[in-house]
Amino acid sequence: MMRLTQLLGALGLALLCAGPSLGQGFSGLARVDATETMAQDLRGGGKIDLALSQGVPYRLFTLDNPRRLVLDFQEVEWSGFPADQFQQTAFIRDLQYGTYVPGWSRLVLELSDPIKVHTASLVVDPVTAAAHLSIELHPTSAESFAEHAGAPQDPRWDLPAPEALPQPVGSNPDAPLLIVLDPGHGGIDPGAQVDVDGRTVNEKDLALQFALELGDILLRSGQFDVRLTRNDDYFVSLERRITLAHQAKADLFISLHADSLSAGYAHGTTIYTLSDEASDVASAKLAERQDRSQLLSGTDLSDADDVVADVLLDLARVETHPRSLRLAAEVSDALHQQGGPMNRRPLRSAGFSVLKSADIPSILIEIGFLSSARDLDNILDPNWRLRTARGILNGLLAWQSEDASRKALVRQ
Repeated sequence: MMRLTQLLGALGLALLCAGPSLGQGFSGLARVDATETMAQDLRGGGKIDLALSQGVPYRLFTLDNPRRLVLDFQEVEWSGFPADQFQQTAFIRDLQYGTYVPGWSRLVLELSDPIKVHTASLVVDPVTAAAHLSIELHPTSAESFAEHAGAPQDPRWDLPAPEALPQPVGSNPDAPLLIVLDPGHGGIDPGAQVDVDGRTVNEKDLALQFALELGDILLRSGQFDVRLTRNDDYFVSLERRITLAHQAKADLFISLHADSLSAGYAHGTTIYTLSDEASDVASAKLAERQDRSQLLSGTDLSDADDVVADVLLDLARVETHPRSLRLAAEVSDALHQQGGPMNRRPLRSAGFSVLKSADIPSILIEIGFLSSARDLDNILDPNWRLRTARGILNGLLAWQSEDASRKALVRQ
């Protein structure tokens, strides 16, 4: 089985219906009319007007830490959205928009101050079907904002409660290892971006392309089964990526990226493992970039880690973390033998949230950096990607053999 099914994660507040158009089937995406779409400051709060070519179901809710207003639509094509005008207002600090999950689009506004939704209405023209969404936001206290923020359960959007599954009677030691490949970013989160011959190249697209190519190589080896955390351009939260790996009962988890740092600051393939403290400044910056994109994508990260749970997870990692380190070393050696190019310090560590599975050996591979012209040329070269995928396969095979020889030493 090649790909994981992407499931809807926890999203938001009440579904606000698009008037008489809700019962209609929409054959195309609603388009943004930039001439009628705007944001403006209003008495300590703000007002948002969003003009669409047709009415669509939508909903809105707020999240705290940082304060955000989230709007979900089914479904909007954002090419005409006037992002610059929105960012000129005092009540909007930052924004992000794009595909969230298949069939749904998302607009996330990071707020400068605590505000509440005073009114929200969608008016649909009965003749043209064009729609106008108007939202008025009034100031409120930080305490009140935090109290009303969150993403309540909604059976139309959220996952059902998990059901207990029977445990298998036994496992086949000769069965292929199950590897979950995790193409970084997606949907509303494009990742790093670079201009190539007048077009924008996104990290999310390159990561998915390489994941599909690597998955094919691994499957054809006959030694591995492969699944993906996403198989198209949609958003998957960092928490959901780990959850999907656990649901699949993965033996290994490999996250794939092609990030960007200051020009001349990073070159070559780099492999990361989890660490509370980053091994260097560059690794720390990459981890911070991931956490930042997670916040802007509308995921509620306000809950603090439980101390007891952290202790139990650390105990589980006592056995898992050394296996991750050996996995990183074997893949690094194999890629070096394949011709690289590798980073001058190919093995690094940082607090990447996506690597925090306590019981699945996990690594994050930056196949290259889009801020490096050499790396970018390599990533766009299908022959280089093929050699790199084969190098990763060789590293996995070496790790598999070495890990099996240590199995008798692992506490059961």
